[in-house]
Amino acid sequence: MDLKTFEAGAWAVLQEAASDPQAGFRYLTLCTVDALVQPQARTVVLRQCADDHRMLTFHTDVRSPKWQEMAANPQVTVLGYCHQRRLQLRLAGRVECYAAGSDVSRKAWRALPQHTRQTYTGGPPGDARTTANEAPDPTAAETGESRFGVVIVRVSVLDAYQLQRNENQRALFHYSSMGALQESKWLNP
Repeated sequence: MDLKTFEAGAWAVLQEAASDPQAGFRYLTLCTVDALVQPQARTVVLRQCADDHRMLTFHTDVRSPKWQEMAANPQVTVLGYCHQRRLQLRLAGRVECYAAGSDVSRKAWRALPQHTRQTYTGGPPGDARTTANEAPDPTAAETGESRFGVVIVRVSVLDAYQLQRNENQRALFHYSSMGALQESKWLNP
């Protein structure tokens, strides 16, 4: 396999995961740094992948700690591993955060099913609750949109690692701010 094919395959599985809830890379780990300069990691759902521009899109509650962390430091790492493919993808880049009222956020909100919109009607992420199944406030349905944010990661580095029985493969790809491939090379696994 050559570098171009290896890279194309990595982006193809991300593209697939953005539209298939059962895909191996649908749930990825987003890593940020908090105000105490401590690493933070959490699982996010891949909503879109623009492989031609090297962009990944996630949704989040703008009241969440990760939103505040990304506002303070837009450098992030996204990590995914697909057991079926035995493929690890580590993507580093810079985020763009779009809060309620932005065209990006409004368009994404309109495309969400009602059951997903309801996840933004509760209290702030991480706050205490009185019960495990606390019902959302029925009057808050309209306010969910004001809490909804879109996060776009512009990937600048992809480290792809394919585990195999023999001869694992690993490669590093660097991209421009517009997504053009600038450099690629094989790495020792």
